[in-house]
Amino acid sequence: MRLSLKWIIPAALAVAVLLTAALAVLLRPSSALFAASAVEPAVISPNADGSDDVTMVSYSLSRAASVTILFEHTDGRRFVFREDEARTAGDYSVLFSGVVDGYLNEGETVQGEVLRRLMPDGDYTWQMIATEASGAQETATGILTLTDGEPALPEIYEFTIFPEVFTPNQDGITDRTAINVGLSKPSELQVYLEREGMQPIFVPERLEVNDSNASMLRHLFDYEGGVDLGADPPPDGEYTVVALAQDAVGQRVQRTGTLTLLNGGKPFAQIVPQPSGATVIFEAQPYDEAYYTTAETRGALIGQPESPAGLSTNAITMNVGDMLVFQLTVENYSDIPIRTAGSPPGTVYDWTQRAATLGEFDQSGAWRVGIDCDTAASDYPWRWRLGTDEQILTVDDPDTGDTFYYLPAGARVVVWGAIRMTEVEARNPQNCWAGLIHEDVGISQLNASVGPRRIFLEDLSETAEDTN
Repeated sequence: MRLSLKWIIPAALAVAVLLTAALAVLLRPSSALFAASAVEPAVISPNADGSDDVTMVSYSLSRAASVTILFEHTDGRRFVFREDEARTAGDYSVLFSGVVDGYLNEGETVQGEVLRRLMPDGDYTWQMIATEASGAQETATGILTLTDGEPALPEIYEFTIFPEVFTPNQDGITDRTAINVGLSKPSELQVYLEREGMQPIFVPERLEVNDSNASMLRHLFDYEGGVDLGADPPPDGEYTVVALAQDAVGQRVQRTGTLTLLNGGKPFAQIVPQPSGATVIFEAQPYDEAYYTTAETRGALIGQPESPAGLSTNAITMNVGDMLVFQLTVENYSDIPIRTAGSPPGTVYDWTQRAATLGEFDQSGAWRVGIDCDTAASDYPWRWRLGTDEQILTVDDPDTGDTFYYLPAGARVVVWGAIRMTEVEARNPQNCWAGLIHEDVGISQLNASVGPRRIFLEDLSETAEDTN
């Protein structure tokens, strides 16, 4: 007998539904999301003594879910350890020391922002909450007890930045900043600068002797932008300074401040080498009392040497009492102005005078041209400023009233001056040469002992009398 299609099709559909239902029953997973869950040991004493400081939180998921782990104190306060973290089916475990996200107790004031903190001693109900994508949820619970926990936070009771605006460019003016941090307890301490779009810039701590526990809690960080190490400083702008303290338990407290960098850069300058002829022009000129200079009275400035003979590198024979005149060119080939100081070009020194004799004492970070000779009493005793008044920039400090002088970036200037050679020393002839000095920073090999010239002194008037 032939069955009608109108009966076959409904029957086939019914069989398919039954088979699908049976297969779903066979493949249906266990209803328990947590195959296992535990927090062991159930009693810990998180005080970094090495005994029972941590517990192991472990669980097994039979299928994918988001997991939250929290601890509820008997006083009703809840502390979240993990929150809605996606997990696939499998086994998981993590050590827990009782440290959770930072919080403050009611009415409590803490010096600094609490980032991580130990839960207070007491009994807690732990909860592991697993939530499936469908919204189905399952919770496992148990008891954890904290006892003898470390009660004190690593508070930062002192945090200062001075100056808050600094110029890391080795000009001797606000080249560095000092960051002082005082801690309430021994802790690991990091200080760093941060700015959006940049990696943190960590500042090293000064290594100094601590002779008491109190001094160990005070830390000094010295920052010069890396310039002293030959690195380029960070870009100019405003930075957040972070001081982050963490104690042995893992509690963290931080404080922040603001630091602004201005006119940062690595200074570079040179005595310009010449393609031909002498790099440093030397020549002899007769002396005039109008040039005599002291700290109280400035004499006349000598003009630039003009004799073509000065371009040669031949030895110079000159009369005792005459002036040894020099001239050279200095270039600031850095991207920042460089500070200069001292007597202006054209100043004449007596042999026995020094820069300090004229009231021009060394200034850390200032650039000056110096002349030295074999028999000079000190290194580069005669020094001159880079550039005339018209060639340099002046900056007035409103706080101190001081005026500072700068050679602009990329500028070239001619520097000249003279020394009156009044003494015939044991070594005659002797060599004299020039140098470009970055005071209290150094003299680069490029700028040391430049253009040495052999100088012979004789009393030409006596020679003339002997001849007659």
